[in-house]
Amino acid sequence: MTTPERKPPVPPPLTKEKMIDRLLRVDQAGEYGAVRIYQGQLAVLGDNHPLRPTIQHMKEQEDVHLARFNDLIRERGARPTLLTPLWHVAGFALGAGTALLGEKAAMVCTEAVETVIDQHYADQIENLDADEAPLATELEKFRQEELEHKDTAIELGAQEAPGYALLSGMIKLGCRTVIKVAERI
Repeated sequence: MTTPERKPPVPPPLTKEKMIDRLLRVDQAGEYGAVRIYQGQLAVLGDNHPLRPTIQHMKEQEDVHLARFNDLIRERGARPTLLTPLWHVAGFALGAGTALLGEKAAMVCTEAVETVIDQHYADQIENLDADEAPLATELEKFRQEELEHKDTAIELGAQEAPGYALLSGMIKLGCRTVIKVAERI
């Protein structure tokens, strides 16, 4: 006698409110992580490094994104991630670690992170209803700035770094994993 195959339960679809809560939580966490990555890179590269103004500019844009998501979390009563202390350490370590490998490795980090974030924001924008047009517009503005960071990293030699494919792949996998975790926790 065979037993019928059991299928895992399918979670109910997210309500709009829960979807927005998740969106804001993961985006706020991501922007916090990005700020910490750049802080780590800046700490290692030092005050006189030629990349400092470029990285500082990218960090300042991420600061604006983070401030906006902090405001949106408060305005909409969304729950921030419980893992902020982990992102605090992990983001800084990723930025510092890649900068310790050299300026091109630091740019691999930027390019890899921004590649994942570009797709992430594009997916979110596509899934927002017409009544969320103002949020979609803000996300698109942030997405364009993230693409600017990616393009800058490529121009500065990210793809020329030793071990580029491996390092980029590991960072992208880490970003995708962090996104899934931050959506839920």
